[in-house]
Amino acid sequence: MVAVLGFAQEGRATVTYLVKHGVLPVIFDEKPWEEWQADDQEYIKSLKLNFIFGPACLSELAGFDVAFRSPGIKAFHPSLVAWQKKGLSILSQTKWFFQHCPAKIIGVTGTKGKGTTSSLIFQMLDTQKDHKQLFLTGNIGETQPFEILDILTEKDWVVFELSSFQLQDLTVSPHIGVCLMTTSEHLDYHADLEEYLAAKEPISKFQNNNDFAIYNIDFLASRYIGSLGGGKKIEISTNNQVNHGCFVAGNRILSKGFTGANHFFNLDRIQLRGSHNLQNIAAAIAAALCAGAEPSSIQKIIEEFKGLNHRLELVGQKNGVIFYNDSFSTTPETAIAAIEAFHEPKILILGGAIKGSDFSELAKAIVRKEDIKAIVLIGQEAENIQLAISAAGEFSGALLKGAKNMKEIIEQAVSLSAPGDVVVLSPACASFDMFKNYKDRGEKFKSEVMKLGLR
Repeated sequence: MVAVLGFAQEGRATVTYLVKHGVLPVIFDEKPWEEWQADDQEYIKSLKLNFIFGPACLSELAGFDVAFRSPGIKAFHPSLVAWQKKGLSILSQTKWFFQHCPAKIIGVTGTKGKGTTSSLIFQMLDTQKDHKQLFLTGNIGETQPFEILDILTEKDWVVFELSSFQLQDLTVSPHIGVCLMTTSEHLDYHADLEEYLAAKEPISKFQNNNDFAIYNIDFLASRYIGSLGGGKKIEISTNNQVNHGCFVAGNRILSKGFTGANHFFNLDRIQLRGSHNLQNIAAAIAAALCAGAEPSSIQKIIEEFKGLNHRLELVGQKNGVIFYNDSFSTTPETAIAAIEAFHEPKILILGGAIKGSDFSELAKAIVRKEDIKAIVLIGQEAENIQLAISAAGEFSGALLKGAKNMKEIIEQAVSLSAPGDVVVLSPACASFDMFKNYKDRGEKFKSEVMKLGLR
């Protein structure tokens, strides 16, 4: 018997795939039946499959041979560990895909930058005509891996954005593995930093000498992860020259020593803000070159790419004040990157749900930067961020708290703004205390800003 554990987007794609292949799984979800929306209940009933819902559902796996785990259910969930010891085989959509995919996979992971880098690689390769099909899947976009697995051939390419949740139990690495900046993240999911970093190891761990491992040498954890496996090593840096890889030199990115010819790519006309995005561009260049993209096509995409929603997204301008939506920033590191991306006077919006982050480095960056005029602190972490700032030194700007919704947040930010300022929503925290998710937070930010009457 086969179980599908978790029935959100990935779980539904898994059920559809299994049914298509003649397998009738039983659906498990820890959310009680009565808490599902009426349309969800109707959809589940229409499948005509058995289902077991509720907090104790994972105790009901006796007799099952295989279970497909969704990312929302931890790989080391005590119930799953216990059932594995009794012979239950635990799979996932990602694990199955990697084991059975005939196409070449470019896998992208890292604490932040996965979506931007994956999208850049996809667009760089999408200009090429030497492959039959190209897909972008994983954490990004609407296409689930199981929706494309049956139509892939060995001539095709798949760009796969991979979180630690998806990588954790893989036994196959991608043909081209990209490890971006890797720091602390998801410590509300993983037991500790060691487990989080170990979860990312499969991006390169199982490669052979026909594969490529691309990794950012500016981060110790990324260097370690990239060093694993037998793939050809390609280094990325924004701080140092490298002999085999891509590095930033002035207003260019140079590729050197890994494709038979060296190339340089101009950065004069790029539209992405922030030095962290130079890391993402360099990694995308390396991956695209390894996959056979033409340098001229890569240069074109570098100049045309405007970024993703909720990633330092330009919303608009009002009375000389420019608003940026960086709601995807859920870690202190990405908030620091947002701070460094702007030289204008800044009003920051920081805070959100508690997930165990250390704000000390963010606080030091805030104290160092004399161009931060004010900080609007929101959510559960407002007090912890304020304490971290106080411990870091003297902050000369204003600190505002108490906003209960996005309308009040924008009102506080606007009250302190002047022509030439930028207002940046880069929360450094999860969103679940005040909003449904980071997308909801970002959309509400944009909505309230648009009400100001932008031009």
